[in-house]
Formats: sequence, structure tokens, C-alpha cells
Amino acid sequence: MTGRIVVAGASMGGLRAAEQLRAAGWTGAVTVVGDEPHMPYNRPPLSKEVLAGKEPFESLAITPKAAAADVEWRLGTKAVAARLDERTVELGDGSSLSYDGLVVATGMRPRRLRCPGPLAGRHTVRTLADAQGLRGELIRPGARVVVVGAGFIGCEVAATAVGLGVREVTVVDPLPLPMVGPLGELLGRALLKRHEERGVRFALGRGVAGFEGAERVAGVVLGDGTVLPADVVVESVGSAANVEWLDGNGLDLSDGVLTDEQLRVGGRADVVAVGDVARFPNARYDGVPRRVEHWSIPTDTAKHAARVLVAHLAGTGPGSAPFAPLPTFWSDQHDFRLQSFGAPVLGKDDVRILDGDPEGDILVGYHTGGRLVGVVALGGRAATLRAARHRAQLLKQPALTA
Repeated sequence: MTGRIVVAGASMGGLRAAEQLRAAGWTGAVTVVGDEPHMPYNRPPLSKEVLAGKEPFESLAITPKAAAADVEWRLGTKAVAARLDERTVELGDGSSLSYDGLVVATGMRPRRLRCPGPLAGRHTVRTLADAQGLRGELIRPGARVVVVGAGFIGCEVAATAVGLGVREVTVVDPLPLPMVGPLGELLGRALLKRHEERGVRFALGRGVAGFEGAERVAGVVLGDGTVLPADVVVESVGSAANVEWLDGNGLDLSDGVLTDEQLRVGGRADVVAVGDVARFPNARYDGVPRRVEHWSIPTDTAKHAARVLVAHLAGTGPGSAPFAPLPTFWSDQHDFRLQSFGAPVLGKDDVRILDGDPEGDILVGYHTGGRLVGVVALGGRAATLRAARHRAQLLKQPALTA
């Protein structure tokens, strides 16, 4: 095969896409572009082991598979525009790349609070540089830390900070329980209790109105007027998709990049999307397009999208059944783990305890129409192993009706 495939985005999704293009038989050129100066690295440890100083930053690096050794990497310059009809991508350094096939893998960036007050002392956790900067703040003696957002990253950072001996850690969220959005009330209450027992404070049901301080943050002002003293603030309030570079091409970019059931973008056979920027219908469930921000998704989407794109360029058609992954995630917090298989968020109206109890290790099932669509374990290794046993059952579940 001749020609070139451009992969826009050089994190996990971009790397896996490059590898899977070779695995699917593409022998032409592959060029990966990305804004960070580093080769792809593993992000989940940023808020846990690396932030805690248990693993060096260098341990995050991912070595590309041998089959992708000839891939061209253009790092430190991102895609800033695309003309899909002309099959070109413009880069931040002023150059442009023509392509025969395009993989959209530009991922997400952290949302920031738009509140009055100083910026110094406020952090996010998404990149290697973010984690390096935050770690330097957390190990300062006597630091008071406020984490805004009680989702996955917020809870992980709070747990890490307590483990580092930070004197005061408070988590703020407008919702009534941590992680209640993806997991529901039962596990939200169980998580709250576990975090509080280990020293994390919570200010729930309240949002942030602003920040106190002159040149650097000194306090967090809540919506009810309460002021939480803070030397360090971590903003974990969701993500925004990096899709602006695709403006002007008639695509649905309202929440990531909308794809069809084969991960093709905008009805174009020569453009696919991978990773958490892709909003795709999952044939395993109800067919409603959704983005999935789980660690397994870059690899799962890359495998499917690469096959589809290479088949098109070879002139053989998609040759694949509709994309139907089983989402998987885990989250290590303090001395316990959350382990999930499936799509719990689709079954929050029918949550059942499958094993254990909220005071100890617990395994919870999420159901839609009486069908098990997700399981989540909370606790030690035994609980997570019990969750894994339900994986085969979830894989056999028939598709839900939209």
C-alpha cells in the first residue's frame, strides 16, 4: 500500500492507532502529530502513584510495538485546522500534511472554573507537566488543599494528598455524594464514608463562587458564602474535547466527534476517530452515541477504526461488525479499588447488591429492563476478582432497545 495516514493526537489513542494500522496491514506512511513534546505515556498513574512519588515520571513512557518502529512522530506541534474535502491537516508550526486517511485522536483537556480570583496555586491533572507541578505543591509543609470535583480524578487526588500527609484536604462538589453521577447513590455513600474515615473532608451540595487571595489563591469561596482556606486548589470539573481544529467541515462537534457504528466521521470513509474524543453508538447497548473516558477505550477504538480505515483504503469496504466494546475502568483510592465492567451509568435506576455489603467489600449490579448492563466492585482484591467473573455474562447480554 502507498500513501499516508495522518494520526492527529499523540497520546494513548494516537499510539494505539499507529500500531493497529500496521497490524491491519497498512504499509504506507504513518505520521503522528501531537502538542506535547513527549512520546505517549500512561496517564492514570498521574493522579496516584506518580503524584505520590511512588513511581518516577519516567515510568509512564510507553514503548511502541516493533511493527510501528517506522512511524513518523511530529511532537510539540498540534493540529490546528483541517480541510477534509482537500485531505489536508494544518499544524501549529505553519506546515501542513496531506493524507489519504485521517485518524482523529486529539482527546480531551481539563475544564477550568471561570470564577473571579487569582490563578496561581490552581492546578489540573491531565499531563505530565500538570502532575509534576502539583506534586511540588503537595509536599510543601502545612499545605491546605481544596479539590473541586468529586469524580474519579478528584477522589484519586484527594486520596493521594492524604497519603502524602497533607494536613487538610477538602473536596467540594455541587452534587450530594462523590461519584454519584457515574455510580449512583449506593456506592456514592459508601465512597463518602471510606474517604471520611481516612481523613478527607467534604463540602457537598455547594459550588464554587470565587477564589480569595491577591497574587495567589488563599481561599475558596463557596456559593453559600463559606470560605475554605486553601494554599493549593485542584480543579477536577470535567473535560472538554479538543475538536476546534475540525471546525468548518460540517461535522457534529457538540460533544467530541460524532461517528457512525464503524467509528467513521461525518459519513467519510477516509476519516475515523479513536479514544475519548470519539462519540460513537455502542451496538452492545442502545445505539445512542456517547463518549467513553475509560482507559480501555483508546485500544478498543484503535483496533476497530484501523481495520475499517485500512479496508477502505485497500478498496475492500469496512468488513467489520458494528463497534460494540465492553467498557472497563478501575480507580485506586487510599487502600481500596473500584473495578467496573460494562456501562453502570445506563442502569442506575435499578441497582442491586450482588455480593457483600456497603460496610465492607461490595459488588453491585446495574440493570436496565431487568438485564445486567454493568457491575462495579468496591474493596480489596477479592471484590475486584468477583467483578471480573461477571465479564463473560456482560459480553453475552443482547443489545438493548433504543
